[in-house]
Amino acid sequence: MLTSVVAVFTRIYVTKHSNIMYSIKDISYRTVFVLDCIFPRELHVHQGLFEIKDLNTGKALTRIPFQKLLAIFAIGHASITTPLIDKCRKYNVALIVLKPNLRPVFFWSYGVEGNFLLHQKQYAHQKEDLHIAKQLVNNKLSNQLLMLKRTRRKDPMTMNAIESISYCLSHLEETTEYNALMGLEGRAAKHYFRCYFMDYDWSKRRPRLKNDYINTLLDIGYTLLFNLIECYARIFGFDPYIGVYHCMWYQRKSFICDIMEPFRNIIEHTTRCALGRKQFNPEHFENKKGEYHLKHEHTMDYYKVFFIALIAYKQDLFEYMYHYYRSFMKDEGDGIYPKFTPFK
Repeated sequence: MLTSVVAVFTRIYVTKHSNIMYSIKDISYRTVFVLDCIFPRELHVHQGLFEIKDLNTGKALTRIPFQKLLAIFAIGHASITTPLIDKCRKYNVALIVLKPNLRPVFFWSYGVEGNFLLHQKQYAHQKEDLHIAKQLVNNKLSNQLLMLKRTRRKDPMTMNAIESISYCLSHLEETTEYNALMGLEGRAAKHYFRCYFMDYDWSKRRPRLKNDYINTLLDIGYTLLFNLIECYARIFGFDPYIGVYHCMWYQRKSFICDIMEPFRNIIEHTTRCALGRKQFNPEHFENKKGEYHLKHEHTMDYYKVFFIALIAYKQDLFEYMYHYYRSFMKDEGDGIYPKFTPFK
């Protein structure tokens, strides 16, 4: 059973003139709360405090001063009140309600829609400018290399994969064309997936095709990761549809796809570990017209495994988005962007 309330204290220190919506005091001493609302909760105001109430028992679970809150993530079955939204507006607290699959159904953050300077920079970014995209791909490939080395395998397939990914990394900086950059990423992925999941007779990543149960597992995990990253991106006011690497299509949130890249290995590692522990089982899937789908009765158990893995990195996600924001706002063509490394 997940705990009812999980608090994440963000200890991030900023400089005075940083063009960011949070002050030094906000980021240093206020708290990001993640609320697991598997059981129905009511989020409201009681005597000027933020209160979480169990709707089944009517008991208050906790009360917190709004001055100590930076953001509230309510995952599951929650009801909110108008006074709560008003208090969040007054104290600049982001309020996000998500379904159990982490899909945001309600988002409110005071003033982020007015961050026109950020939007201007997003819209002005030139498609031919690959310097941010190359850093995102570099981070992704570096993590793939780390994941393979952590398996401690010395077989020819693993050593060849490590050599191939290292080759791709060494040629990223000199890449000047978008298609060439995608080619290096694709080459690395081909070797990485075939090697990382070799124990399960699986070799190829096919997004959204669900042609086998492992591809379906990764799709589930990546979707949860996507939804969580969207929430963090919107806290800082990013337009989720304007990316720097992924092409812009109708209704495609390209920026979220960009930010996902360095964090995908969280899902891959979680999937591999859960398969090894028999938490994930091929018998929990059914084949419908050539597509593998997770049986409904196992959905929440699988979500829970990915949820626990992702929430362990909630502070890393916040810090990464914060530093990305600062880098992007100061960037004049050669900015240095944050790098996420798992297992720190």
